[in-house]
Amino acid sequence: METTIQIKPSEIKFDEKYGPFINGEMVEPVNGYIDAVNAATGEVLSKIGRGGKEDIDRAVKAAREAFPGWANTPIEQRSALLSKIADVIEENQERLKLIECMDTGRALHEFDLDYQLVISQFRYFASAIITYYEGASRPVQNGYLLTKKEPLGVCGQIIPWNVPMIMAAAKVAPALAAGNTVVLKPAEDACLSVMEFAKLLADILPKGVVNVVPGIGGEAGQALIDHPDTDKLTFTGSVGVGRLVGRAAGDKIVPVTLELGGKSAHIVFPDVDIDPAVENATLGYTFFNGESCVLGSRLFIHDDIYDEFIEKLIDRAKEIKIGPPTDRSTRLASLINEKQGKRVLNYFEIAKNEGAKILYGGNRVTVPGHEHGYFIEPTIIEADHKMRIAQEEIFGPAVTVTRWKEVDEVIKMANDVEFGLAAGIMTKDLERALDTANKLEAGSVWINQYFNFQTGAPFGGYKNSGVGREHNKEALDAYSQSKTITAGFQLPQPGLYK
Repeated sequence: METTIQIKPSEIKFDEKYGPFINGEMVEPVNGYIDAVNAATGEVLSKIGRGGKEDIDRAVKAAREAFPGWANTPIEQRSALLSKIADVIEENQERLKLIECMDTGRALHEFDLDYQLVISQFRYFASAIITYYEGASRPVQNGYLLTKKEPLGVCGQIIPWNVPMIMAAAKVAPALAAGNTVVLKPAEDACLSVMEFAKLLADILPKGVVNVVPGIGGEAGQALIDHPDTDKLTFTGSVGVGRLVGRAAGDKIVPVTLELGGKSAHIVFPDVDIDPAVENATLGYTFFNGESCVLGSRLFIHDDIYDEFIEKLIDRAKEIKIGPPTDRSTRLASLINEKQGKRVLNYFEIAKNEGAKILYGGNRVTVPGHEHGYFIEPTIIEADHKMRIAQEEIFGPAVTVTRWKEVDEVIKMANDVEFGLAAGIMTKDLERALDTANKLEAGSVWINQYFNFQTGAPFGGYKNSGVGREHNKEALDAYSQSKTITAGFQLPQPGLYK
Protein backbone atom coordinates (compact mmCIF):
# COMPACT_ATOMS: atom_id res chain seq x y z
CA MET A 1 0.00 0.00 0.00
CA GLU A 2 1.58 3.30 -1.10
CA THR A 3 0.66 6.39 0.82
CA THR A 4 -0.96 9.38 -0.89
CA ILE A 5 0.17 11.82 1.81
CA GLN A 6 3.49 13.45 1.08
CA ILE A 7 5.64 14.62 3.99
CA LYS A 8 9.19 15.75 3.38
CA PRO A 9 12.03 14.90 5.76
CA SER A 10 12.67 18.63 6.14
CA GLU A 11 9.16 19.01 7.56
CA ILE A 12 9.86 16.63 10.44
CA LYS A 13 10.48 18.51 13.65
CA PHE A 14 11.96 16.67 16.61
CA ASP A 15 11.93 17.69 20.22
CA GLU A 16 15.32 18.97 21.30
CA LYS A 17 15.50 16.07 23.74
CA TYR A 18 13.44 13.08 24.86
CA GLY A 19 13.82 12.16 28.48
CA PRO A 20 12.21 9.12 30.09
CA PHE A 21 8.41 9.13 29.82
CA ILE A 22 7.31 8.45 33.37
CA ASN A 23 3.89 8.94 34.94
CA GLY A 24 2.48 10.60 31.84
CA GLU A 25 5.25 13.11 31.08
CA MET A 26 8.81 13.47 29.87
CA VAL A 27 11.21 13.91 32.78
CA GLU A 28 14.89 14.66 33.11
CA PRO A 29 17.10 11.53 33.14
CA VAL A 30 19.54 11.13 35.99
CA ASN A 31 22.47 10.28 33.69
CA GLY A 32 21.97 12.93 31.01
CA TYR A 33 21.46 12.36 27.29
CA ILE A 34 22.95 10.56 24.28
CA ASP A 35 22.66 11.51 20.61
CA ALA A 36 19.99 10.05 18.36
CA VAL A 37 21.67 9.85 14.96
CA ASN A 38 20.33 9.56 11.42
CA ALA A 39 21.60 6.12 10.37
CA ALA A 40 22.36 7.14 6.80
CA THR A 41 23.73 10.68 7.16
CA GLY A 42 25.14 10.83 10.68
CA GLU A 43 23.08 13.93 11.44
CA VAL A 44 22.12 14.28 15.10
CA LEU A 45 18.32 14.26 15.03
CA SER A 46 17.75 14.81 18.73
CA LYS A 47 18.92 13.59 22.12
CA ILE A 48 17.45 10.73 24.12
CA GLY A 49 17.70 10.12 27.82
CA ARG A 50 20.46 7.84 29.05
CA GLY A 51 18.18 5.98 31.40
CA GLY A 52 19.70 4.29 34.42
CA LYS A 53 18.79 2.50 37.61
CA GLU A 54 17.14 5.53 39.19
CA ASP A 55 14.99 6.24 36.11
CA ILE A 56 13.89 2.61 35.89
CA ASP A 57 13.00 2.66 39.57
CA ARG A 58 10.87 5.77 39.11
CA ALA A 59 9.13 4.18 36.15
CA VAL A 60 8.43 0.92 37.98
CA LYS A 61 7.03 2.82 40.96
CA ALA A 62 4.76 4.83 38.66
CA ALA A 63 3.57 1.65 36.99
CA ARG A 64 2.98 -0.01 40.37
CA GLU A 65 0.93 2.93 41.58
CA ALA A 66 -1.15 2.96 38.39
CA PHE A 67 -1.72 -0.78 38.35
CA PRO A 68 -4.75 -1.13 40.68
CA GLY A 69 -6.74 1.50 38.84
CA TRP A 70 -5.90 0.15 35.40
CA ALA A 71 -6.52 -3.47 36.43
CA ASN A 72 -9.97 -2.49 37.71
CA THR A 73 -10.84 -0.50 34.59
CA PRO A 74 -13.73 -2.34 32.88
CA ILE A 75 -12.66 -4.47 29.95
CA GLU A 76 -14.96 -2.53 27.63
CA GLN A 77 -13.21 0.72 28.57
CA ARG A 78 -9.75 -0.76 28.10
CA SER A 79 -10.87 -2.04 24.71
CA ALA A 80 -12.10 1.42 23.71
CA LEU A 81 -8.81 3.01 24.74
CA LEU A 82 -6.80 0.47 22.73
CA SER A 83 -8.96 1.30 19.70
CA LYS A 84 -8.29 4.98 20.31
CA ILE A 85 -4.55 4.30 20.39
CA ALA A 86 -4.86 2.56 17.01
CA ASP A 87 -6.76 5.56 15.61
CA VAL A 88 -4.16 8.03 16.86
CA ILE A 89 -1.29 6.00 15.38
CA GLU A 90 -3.16 5.81 12.09
CA GLU A 91 -3.64 9.60 12.08
CA ASN A 92 0.05 10.20 12.80
CA GLN A 93 1.56 7.34 10.84
CA GLU A 94 3.13 9.29 7.96
CA ARG A 95 5.18 11.41 10.36
CA LEU A 96 6.08 8.37 12.46
CA LYS A 97 7.17 6.45 9.35
CA LEU A 98 9.61 9.18 8.33
CA ILE A 99 10.97 9.47 11.87
CA GLU A 100 11.57 5.73 12.02
CA CYS A 101 13.03 5.72 8.51
CA MET A 102 15.65 8.32 9.42
CA ASP A 103 16.36 6.74 12.79
CA THR A 104 16.82 3.16 11.54
CA GLY A 105 18.08 3.74 7.97
CA ARG A 106 15.48 1.41 6.47
CA ALA A 107 13.77 2.29 3.19
CA LEU A 108 10.66 4.42 3.67
CA HIS A 109 8.34 2.25 1.59
CA GLU A 110 8.79 -0.66 4.02
CA PHE A 111 7.07 1.23 6.81
CA ASP A 112 3.70 0.96 5.09
CA LEU A 113 3.71 -2.72 6.11
CA ASP A 114 5.16 -1.91 9.54
CA TYR A 115 2.37 0.45 10.44
CA GLN A 116 -0.34 -1.83 9.10
CA LEU A 117 0.98 -4.38 11.59
CA VAL A 118 1.27 -1.81 14.40
CA ILE A 119 -2.27 -0.53 13.99
CA SER A 120 -3.69 -4.04 13.63
CA GLN A 121 -2.04 -5.11 16.92
CA PHE A 122 -3.97 -2.53 18.92
CA ARG A 123 -7.23 -3.19 17.07
CA TYR A 124 -6.84 -6.93 17.41
CA PHE A 125 -6.24 -6.82 21.17
CA ALA A 126 -9.05 -4.29 21.60
CA SER A 127 -11.31 -7.01 20.19
CA ALA A 128 -9.52 -9.97 21.74
CA ILE A 129 -9.95 -8.66 25.27
CA ILE A 130 -13.72 -8.76 24.73
CA THR A 131 -13.93 -12.10 22.96
CA TYR A 132 -11.10 -14.22 24.41
CA TYR A 133 -10.45 -12.94 27.91
CA GLU A 134 -12.87 -15.34 29.53
CA GLY A 135 -13.06 -17.56 32.53
CA ALA A 136 -15.49 -20.44 33.00
CA SER A 137 -18.12 -21.52 35.47
CA ARG A 138 -20.04 -24.69 36.25
CA PRO A 139 -22.05 -26.14 39.09
CA VAL A 140 -20.32 -28.59 41.42
CA GLN A 141 -21.59 -30.57 44.38
CA ASN A 142 -22.80 -28.16 47.08
CA GLY A 143 -21.79 -25.06 45.13
CA TYR A 144 -20.31 -23.47 42.09
CA LEU A 145 -16.87 -23.39 40.42
CA LEU A 146 -15.60 -20.15 38.92
CA THR A 147 -12.38 -19.48 37.05
CA LYS A 148 -11.26 -16.00 36.04
CA LYS A 149 -8.35 -14.21 34.41
CA GLU A 150 -6.42 -11.54 36.25
CA PRO A 151 -3.51 -9.31 35.12
CA LEU A 152 -0.02 -10.00 36.39
CA GLY A 153 0.99 -6.48 37.44
CA VAL A 154 3.97 -4.43 36.25
CA CYS A 155 5.53 -5.75 33.04
CA GLY A 156 9.13 -4.96 32.08
CA GLN A 157 9.55 -4.98 28.31
CA ILE A 158 12.74 -4.61 26.26
CA ILE A 159 12.66 -4.16 22.48
CA PRO A 160 15.30 -3.96 19.68
CA TRP A 161 16.11 -1.27 17.12
CA ASN A 162 15.19 -2.92 13.81
CA VAL A 163 11.38 -2.49 13.87
CA PRO A 164 10.77 -0.26 16.92
CA MET A 165 7.05 0.39 16.60
CA ILE A 166 6.16 -3.17 15.56
CA MET A 167 7.94 -4.38 18.68
CA ALA A 168 6.36 -1.75 20.92
CA ALA A 169 2.88 -2.60 19.68
CA ALA A 170 3.37 -6.36 19.98
CA LYS A 171 4.28 -5.98 23.65
CA VAL A 172 2.31 -2.99 24.88
CA ALA A 173 -1.05 -3.88 23.30
CA PRO A 174 -1.63 -7.31 24.94
CA ALA A 175 -0.18 -6.15 28.25
CA LEU A 176 -2.60 -3.23 28.43
CA ALA A 177 -5.53 -5.27 27.18
CA ALA A 178 -5.04 -7.78 29.99
CA GLY A 179 -4.94 -4.99 32.60
CA ASN A 180 -1.21 -4.71 33.26
CA THR A 181 0.94 -1.61 33.45
CA VAL A 182 4.18 -1.31 31.50
CA VAL A 183 7.77 -0.14 31.71
CA LEU A 184 9.16 -0.26 28.17
CA LYS A 185 12.88 0.03 27.41
CA PRO A 186 13.46 0.75 23.69
CA ALA A 187 16.85 0.36 22.01
CA GLU A 188 19.24 3.30 22.17
CA ASP A 189 20.10 2.90 18.47
CA ALA A 190 16.58 3.73 17.25
CA CYS A 191 13.75 4.81 19.52
CA LEU A 192 12.55 8.24 18.39
CA SER A 193 9.31 6.85 16.95
CA VAL A 194 8.64 5.07 20.26
CA MET A 195 9.26 8.26 22.22
CA GLU A 196 6.85 10.13 19.94
CA PHE A 197 4.38 7.30 20.46
CA ALA A 198 4.71 7.79 24.22
CA LYS A 199 3.79 11.45 23.81
CA LEU A 200 0.62 10.42 21.98
CA LEU A 201 -0.29 8.06 24.82
CA ALA A 202 -0.18 10.91 27.33
CA ASP A 203 -3.53 12.18 26.06
CA ILE A 204 -5.18 8.75 26.06
CA LEU A 205 -4.08 6.63 29.03
CA PRO A 206 -4.06 7.32 32.77
CA LYS A 207 -0.71 8.44 34.14
CA GLY A 208 1.74 5.64 34.88
CA VAL A 209 0.02 2.96 32.81
CA VAL A 210 2.76 3.06 30.16
CA ASN A 211 6.24 4.32 31.00
CA VAL A 212 9.11 4.43 28.49
CA VAL A 213 12.74 4.66 29.57
CA PRO A 214 15.30 4.92 26.74
CA GLY A 215 18.94 4.21 27.37
CA ILE A 216 21.85 1.84 26.87
CA GLY A 217 21.09 -1.85 27.21
CA GLY A 218 23.72 -2.54 29.84
CA GLU A 219 22.37 0.30 31.97
CA ALA A 220 18.63 0.88 31.58
CA GLY A 221 17.97 -2.60 30.21
CA GLN A 222 19.93 -4.33 32.92
CA ALA A 223 18.27 -2.21 35.60
CA LEU A 224 14.85 -3.25 34.33
CA ILE A 225 15.82 -6.92 34.20
CA ASP A 226 17.13 -6.76 37.76
CA HIS A 227 14.37 -4.66 39.29
CA PRO A 228 12.70 -6.61 42.13
CA ASP A 229 9.21 -5.18 41.58
CA THR A 230 8.31 -6.40 38.09
CA ASP A 231 5.79 -9.20 37.62
CA LYS A 232 6.73 -10.24 34.08
CA LEU A 233 9.67 -9.78 31.72
CA THR A 234 9.45 -9.67 27.94
CA PHE A 235 12.42 -9.38 25.60
CA THR A 236 13.14 -9.39 21.88
CA GLY A 237 16.77 -9.53 20.80
CA SER A 238 19.82 -11.74 20.84
CA VAL A 239 19.97 -15.25 22.26
CA GLY A 240 22.74 -14.27 24.67
CA VAL A 241 20.77 -11.47 26.28
CA GLY A 242 17.63 -13.61 26.13
CA ARG A 243 19.34 -16.16 28.36
CA LEU A 244 20.16 -13.40 30.86
CA VAL A 245 16.55 -12.24 30.89
CA GLY A 246 15.34 -15.82 31.30
CA ARG A 247 17.68 -16.39 34.25
CA ALA A 248 16.54 -13.17 35.89
CA ALA A 249 12.90 -14.18 35.48
CA GLY A 250 13.71 -17.58 36.96
CA ASP A 251 15.44 -16.02 39.94
CA LYS A 252 12.42 -13.81 40.60
CA ILE A 253 9.89 -16.56 39.76
CA VAL A 254 8.05 -14.40 37.23
CA PRO A 255 6.83 -15.40 33.75
CA VAL A 256 8.90 -14.48 30.71
CA THR A 257 8.33 -14.18 26.96
CA LEU A 258 11.40 -14.30 24.72
CA GLU A 259 11.51 -13.68 20.96
CA LEU A 260 15.10 -14.24 19.92
CA GLY A 261 17.12 -14.94 16.79
CA GLY A 262 16.36 -16.72 13.58
CA LYS A 263 18.02 -18.33 10.58
CA SER A 264 15.05 -19.24 8.45
CA ALA A 265 15.04 -21.78 5.64
CA HIS A 266 13.29 -20.96 2.37
CA ILE A 267 12.75 -24.11 0.34
CA VAL A 268 12.20 -24.01 -3.42
CA PHE A 269 10.65 -27.08 -5.09
CA PRO A 270 11.34 -27.78 -8.78
CA ASP A 271 7.75 -27.19 -9.96
CA VAL A 272 7.71 -23.45 -9.24
CA ASP A 273 7.32 -20.71 -11.80
CA ILE A 274 10.85 -19.39 -11.49
CA ASP A 275 10.36 -15.65 -12.05
CA PRO A 276 7.80 -15.09 -9.27
CA ALA A 277 9.71 -17.51 -7.04
CA VAL A 278 12.86 -15.44 -7.49
CA GLU A 279 10.92 -12.31 -6.61
CA ASN A 280 9.57 -13.93 -3.46
CA ALA A 281 13.02 -15.21 -2.47
CA THR A 282 14.51 -11.74 -3.02
CA LEU A 283 11.86 -10.16 -0.82
CA GLY A 284 12.60 -12.84 1.77
CA TYR A 285 16.23 -11.83 2.29
CA THR A 286 16.26 -8.08 1.52
CA PHE A 287 13.14 -6.71 3.22
CA PHE A 288 13.71 -4.94 6.54
CA ASN A 289 17.11 -4.07 5.05
CA GLY A 290 18.08 -7.63 5.90
CA GLU A 291 17.95 -6.66 9.59
CA SER A 292 15.28 -9.04 10.78
CA CYS A 293 15.14 -12.30 12.68
CA VAL A 294 12.54 -13.70 10.26
CA LEU A 295 14.52 -13.30 7.03
CA GLY A 296 14.49 -16.20 4.61
CA SER A 297 18.27 -16.13 4.74
CA ARG A 298 18.92 -19.82 3.88
CA LEU A 299 17.67 -20.58 0.40
CA PHE A 300 17.44 -24.27 -0.51
CA ILE A 301 16.93 -24.70 -4.26
CA HIS A 302 16.17 -28.00 -5.96
CA ASP A 303 18.96 -29.31 -8.13
CA ASP A 304 16.74 -29.50 -11.25
CA ILE A 305 16.27 -25.72 -11.36
CA TYR A 306 19.29 -24.55 -9.37
CA ASP A 307 21.38 -23.05 -12.19
CA GLU A 308 18.51 -21.17 -13.82
CA PHE A 309 17.20 -19.98 -10.46
CA ILE A 310 20.61 -18.68 -9.37
CA GLU A 311 21.13 -16.84 -12.65
CA LYS A 312 17.79 -15.06 -12.28
CA LEU A 313 18.34 -14.45 -8.55
CA ILE A 314 21.57 -12.62 -9.39
CA ASP A 315 19.89 -10.66 -12.18
CA ARG A 316 17.15 -9.59 -9.75
CA ALA A 317 19.73 -8.53 -7.14
CA LYS A 318 21.37 -6.28 -9.74
CA GLU A 319 18.04 -4.48 -10.23
CA ILE A 320 17.53 -3.58 -6.58
CA LYS A 321 17.79 0.16 -6.07
CA ILE A 322 20.18 1.08 -3.27
CA GLY A 323 19.60 4.67 -2.25
CA PRO A 324 18.56 7.23 0.35
CA PRO A 325 16.16 5.78 2.94
CA THR A 326 13.64 8.61 2.56
CA ASP A 327 13.28 8.08 -1.21
CA ARG A 328 10.19 5.94 -1.77
CA SER A 329 11.75 4.29 -4.82
CA THR A 330 14.66 2.97 -2.72
CA ARG A 331 14.46 -0.74 -2.00
CA LEU A 332 17.66 -1.25 0.03
CA ALA A 333 19.05 1.42 2.31
CA SER A 334 21.44 1.92 5.22
CA LEU A 335 22.14 -0.49 8.05
CA ILE A 336 21.62 0.89 11.54
CA ASN A 337 25.23 1.90 12.25
CA GLU A 338 28.92 1.33 11.55
CA LYS A 339 29.18 -1.48 14.07
CA GLN A 340 26.47 -3.47 12.34
CA GLY A 341 27.84 -2.68 8.89
CA LYS A 342 31.30 -3.94 9.78
CA ARG A 343 29.78 -7.03 11.41
CA VAL A 344 27.97 -7.93 8.18
CA LEU A 345 31.06 -7.33 6.03
CA ASN A 346 33.12 -9.46 8.40
CA TYR A 347 30.67 -12.34 7.93
CA PHE A 348 31.38 -12.20 4.21
CA GLU A 349 35.08 -12.64 4.96
CA ILE A 350 34.26 -15.55 7.28
CA ALA A 351 32.25 -17.12 4.46
CA LYS A 352 35.11 -16.85 1.98
CA ASN A 353 37.57 -18.28 4.50
CA GLU A 354 35.26 -21.26 5.03
CA GLY A 355 35.20 -21.96 1.31
CA ALA A 356 31.84 -20.41 0.51
CA LYS A 357 31.52 -18.58 -2.80
CA ILE A 358 30.06 -15.08 -3.07
CA LEU A 359 28.06 -15.20 -6.28
CA TYR A 360 26.98 -11.57 -6.10
CA GLY A 361 27.48 -8.56 -3.84
CA GLY A 362 29.42 -8.55 -0.63
CA ASN A 363 30.45 -4.89 -0.75
CA ARG A 364 29.62 -1.59 0.87
CA VAL A 365 28.08 0.98 -1.47
CA THR A 366 28.49 4.74 -1.23
CA VAL A 367 25.29 6.77 -1.65
CA PRO A 368 25.99 10.45 -2.42
CA GLY A 369 25.06 12.69 0.46
CA HIS A 370 24.81 9.65 2.76
CA GLU A 371 28.47 8.67 3.07
CA HIS A 372 28.05 8.05 6.79
CA GLY A 373 25.69 5.13 6.18
CA TYR A 374 26.55 1.48 5.67
CA PHE A 375 24.74 0.53 2.47
CA ILE A 376 25.45 -3.12 1.67
CA GLU A 377 24.79 -4.79 -1.68
CA PRO A 378 22.28 -7.64 -1.75
CA THR A 379 24.62 -10.56 -1.32
CA ILE A 380 24.18 -14.13 -2.58
CA ILE A 381 26.52 -16.75 -1.12
CA GLU A 382 26.83 -20.36 -2.27
CA ALA A 383 27.51 -22.33 0.91
CA ASP A 384 27.28 -25.67 2.61
CA HIS A 385 24.50 -25.60 5.20
CA LYS A 386 26.99 -26.40 7.98
CA MET A 387 29.11 -23.30 7.40
CA ARG A 388 28.92 -20.43 9.90
CA ILE A 389 27.47 -18.12 7.24
CA ALA A 390 24.54 -20.55 6.95
CA GLN A 391 24.18 -21.17 10.67
CA GLU A 392 24.61 -17.78 12.36
CA GLU A 393 22.39 -14.73 12.14
CA ILE A 394 23.98 -12.06 9.92
CA PHE A 395 21.36 -9.30 10.20
CA GLY A 396 22.11 -7.90 6.78
CA PRO A 397 20.83 -8.27 3.18
CA ALA A 398 22.46 -11.61 2.50
CA VAL A 399 21.29 -15.12 1.62
CA THR A 400 23.04 -18.47 1.39
CA VAL A 401 22.06 -20.79 -1.44
CA THR A 402 22.32 -24.57 -1.25
CA ARG A 403 21.31 -27.39 -3.62
CA TRP A 404 19.07 -30.28 -2.65
CA LYS A 405 17.61 -33.35 -4.37
CA GLU A 406 15.45 -35.33 -1.89
CA VAL A 407 12.70 -33.92 0.33
CA ASP A 408 13.94 -35.73 3.43
CA GLU A 409 17.38 -34.29 2.78
CA VAL A 410 16.20 -30.68 2.58
CA ILE A 411 13.99 -31.00 5.66
CA LYS A 412 16.97 -32.31 7.60
CA MET A 413 19.15 -29.43 6.42
CA ALA A 414 16.43 -26.88 7.13
CA ASN A 415 16.05 -28.14 10.71
CA ASP A 416 19.78 -28.49 11.29
CA VAL A 417 20.19 -25.07 12.94
CA GLU A 418 19.79 -23.77 16.49
CA PHE A 419 16.91 -21.47 15.53
CA GLY A 420 13.31 -22.11 14.59
CA LEU A 421 11.49 -18.83 14.14
CA ALA A 422 10.19 -18.96 10.57
CA ALA A 423 10.46 -20.81 7.26
CA GLY A 424 9.24 -20.55 3.70
CA ILE A 425 8.18 -23.05 1.06
CA MET A 426 7.53 -22.51 -2.65
CA THR A 427 5.72 -25.14 -4.71
CA LYS A 428 2.52 -25.62 -6.72
CA ASP A 429 1.80 -28.86 -4.85
CA LEU A 430 -0.10 -27.77 -1.73
CA GLU A 431 -0.24 -31.29 -0.30
CA ARG A 432 3.53 -31.55 -0.50
CA ALA A 433 3.89 -28.05 0.92
CA LEU A 434 1.73 -28.80 3.95
CA ASP A 435 3.49 -32.10 4.57
CA THR A 436 6.84 -30.30 4.48
CA ALA A 437 5.56 -27.48 6.69
CA ASN A 438 4.47 -29.99 9.33
CA LYS A 439 8.02 -31.38 9.47
CA LEU A 440 9.79 -28.04 9.78
CA GLU A 441 10.84 -26.91 13.25
CA ALA A 442 9.62 -23.33 12.95
CA GLY A 443 6.95 -21.22 14.61
CA SER A 444 5.74 -19.63 11.34
CA VAL A 445 5.83 -21.31 7.93
CA TRP A 446 4.84 -19.25 4.88
CA ILE A 447 3.87 -21.12 1.72
CA ASN A 448 4.29 -19.25 -1.59
CA GLN A 449 4.41 -15.82 0.06
CA TYR A 450 7.16 -14.88 2.47
CA PHE A 451 6.38 -12.47 5.35
CA ASN A 452 2.70 -13.38 5.05
CA PHE A 453 1.75 -11.99 8.46
CA GLN A 454 -1.91 -12.37 9.39
CA THR A 455 -3.78 -10.62 12.18
CA GLY A 456 -4.29 -12.91 15.14
CA ALA A 457 -1.73 -15.51 14.02
CA PRO A 458 0.64 -16.54 16.83
CA PHE A 459 4.25 -15.48 16.36
CA GLY A 460 7.23 -17.00 18.13
CA GLY A 461 9.86 -19.64 17.69
CA TYR A 462 11.13 -23.12 18.37
CA LYS A 463 14.50 -23.94 19.96
CA ASN A 464 16.77 -20.93 20.54
CA SER A 465 14.32 -18.63 18.81
CA GLY A 466 12.49 -18.11 22.05
CA VAL A 467 9.75 -18.94 24.51
CA GLY A 468 6.09 -18.02 24.16
CA ARG A 469 3.94 -16.52 21.42
CA GLU A 470 2.94 -12.96 20.58
CA HIS A 471 0.51 -11.25 18.18
CA ASN A 472 -2.52 -13.34 19.17
CA LYS A 473 -4.77 -14.48 22.01
CA GLU A 474 -1.97 -16.62 23.47
CA ALA A 475 -0.30 -13.33 24.38
CA LEU A 476 -3.29 -12.45 26.58
CA ASP A 477 -2.70 -15.66 28.52
CA ALA A 478 1.00 -14.78 28.78
CA TYR A 479 0.05 -11.47 30.41
CA SER A 480 -2.53 -13.04 32.71
CA GLN A 481 -2.90 -15.51 35.52
CA SER A 482 -5.87 -17.73 36.27
CA LYS A 483 -7.74 -17.76 39.54
CA THR A 484 -10.05 -20.57 40.65
CA ILE A 485 -12.89 -19.80 43.07
CA THR A 486 -14.95 -22.69 44.41
CA ALA A 487 -18.02 -21.43 46.27
CA GLY A 488 -19.80 -23.83 48.60
CA PHE A 489 -23.46 -23.17 49.24
CA GLN A 490 -23.26 -24.48 52.80
CA LEU A 491 -20.65 -25.29 55.41
CA PRO A 492 -20.00 -29.00 56.00
CA GLN A 493 -22.21 -30.59 58.59
CA PRO A 494 -20.68 -31.20 62.05
CA GLY A 495 -19.08 -34.58 62.39
CA LEU A 496 -18.14 -34.86 58.69
CA TYR A 497 -14.47 -35.43 59.51
CA LYS A 498 -14.91 -37.79 62.50
